[in-house]
Amino acid sequence: MLNLIEGLMYEAGQLFLAPVLLAIAVVFLYAFHALGAFMLQAVQRRSGRPGGFELEEARRRDPGLGAAALEALAVKRLEPVRLAARVAPMLGLVATMIPMGPALRALGEGQVAEVSRSLSVAFSAVILALLAAALSFAVATVRRRWYAQDLAVIEAGTGLPAQAGGVVERAS
Repeated sequence: MLNLIEGLMYEAGQLFLAPVLLAIAVVFLYAFHALGAFMLQAVQRRSGRPGGFELEEARRRDPGLGAAALEALAVKRLEPVRLAARVAPMLGLVATMIPMGPALRALGEGQVAEVSRSLSVAFSAVILALLAAALSFAVATVRRRWYAQDLAVIEAGTGLPAQAGGVVERAS
């Protein structure tokens, strides 16, 4: 009975390799997309263009937006990149562990080529996942500071009540 459960767990775990690798590929591509958007926004901010100041632009479009609505908008804009930064390492760990089962089996059977293939998949996946996490984390960290600064400027310029330790600061 125990062998049956072990075998089923092994097979179930192996089913997740392709979806996890696909998820890592998507998060990796998203991280570079986020980095590109971040760099464009950085250039816009340096030149003083409105596109670089999302919260001010939202406030100009809808002057009725209060501090809480602007903070909610900032958190909403940060969610995808923060999620990528936090999920990518977990996906990398899963993608490392799944191929270890076949690698260990192949090692026990003396199939060195299969061990090498499985370990290559494992290490490549974790490398891409960690790179995606690092890029996403850097983008999220700087954007969080930008949003906090923008909120402070908007609140000071429009008379909105300042909220110490607001949602943007707590969103880490």
